[in-house]
Amino acid sequence: GGCGNSPKTENTPAPEPADETTVTLTDAQVNNSDVRVDTIHQQNISSLLKVNGKIEVPPQNMVSVSVPMGGYLKSTKLLAGMHIAKGESIAVMEDQQYIELQQNYLVAKVHLVQLEAEFNRQKELNHTKAGSDKVFQQAQTEYFSQKILLKGLEEKLRLIGINPGELSEKTMSRSITIASPIDGFVSQVKQNIGKYVAPTDVLFELVNPADIHLTLTIFEKDLHSLSVGQKLIAYTNTEPSKKFACEIILIGKDVSPERTVQVQCHFEKYDKSLIPGMYMNAEVEVATSSAFVIDNDGLVRFEGKQYVFTETGKNTYAMLEVTTGNSENGMTQITASDTNDLAGKSFVTKGAYTLLMKMKNKEEEDREMGRHATTRKKVIQTAHGFNHRLCKAS
Repeated sequence: GGCGNSPKTENTPAPEPADETTVTLTDAQVNNSDVRVDTIHQQNISSLLKVNGKIEVPPQNMVSVSVPMGGYLKSTKLLAGMHIAKGESIAVMEDQQYIELQQNYLVAKVHLVQLEAEFNRQKELNHTKAGSDKVFQQAQTEYFSQKILLKGLEEKLRLIGINPGELSEKTMSRSITIASPIDGFVSQVKQNIGKYVAPTDVLFELVNPADIHLTLTIFEKDLHSLSVGQKLIAYTNTEPSKKFACEIILIGKDVSPERTVQVQCHFEKYDKSLIPGMYMNAEVEVATSSAFVIDNDGLVRFEGKQYVFTETGKNTYAMLEVTTGNSENGMTQITASDTNDLAGKSFVTKGAYTLLMKMKNKEEEDREMGRHATTRKKVIQTAHGFNHRLCKAS
């Protein structure tokens, strides 16, 4: 320009700051993208309640083996952890009491034959009035008393495992065999060979594991989510990939000082690796209250927060911060600060990350354009200043 006139300053308007929470696509961009829009609804989604427990055996499945008459432990092959079958010999006991009991039984049995014959003879004499009533009654009393005595001795023999029907003077023995009363395994061996065992002493602790239970410790606040018949999955810390299916069979009614309740569960299939006393973890599927859910592809995470996109106009979408809840089958529960932000609106259910990337790219472009405009203005101002100095110099 000439020196006589001041040059006009080119005032390039600064670009308006872009809305960082909104993105608009062209029709072509929408058609070529994976963005899908739909309304969302409320529904229940299951969540996993993770708890701890311990394998236990119900009292009816635990057996303490003792000898009612006592005796010396002559031999046993049992070791803790050994499997045993019902009726299998687990120990041999020895004592003179066993000899005396067998002897008393056999003598009483012979004596009963004699008393029975005398009773029948006196009965016949009394019937024909050849014998007195007093003699008959005495014979009758002695006979019935002997029968009672013999019956008592029979039961004592059975108590120590001797069959009275097979006992004779030729089969008498100073030792008896202890048979296992259950199918299961040995939990504890409490006595050693050669030791005298009193009737109150326990020889062995046996366990029938077929009906072992998993006892879970549940906090009082979670009890409302559980019910009898509910299924769950249990696993150990050492082998978490091996899952065991269980079912709740009993919910305790006693709350501990720690505000917990014992819940009994039954293993649907017995496994020999499950041992009483073993600690386990369990996961229970529980239903949560009804809430809005959205497809996982409609959720984006940005700067530590979760967002969804609402459709605010044609091909225009706005970010909305939400709080996520439980997830199941590709769906996640969401809540917003205002429930009205979720009800009755259309949401991006697929392609949310595509919109996030588009939005961030647009911000970069807008910032770059702003930097170019500022630089251009400075260049023009510098040129005008240079021309003005030239005119003054001339």
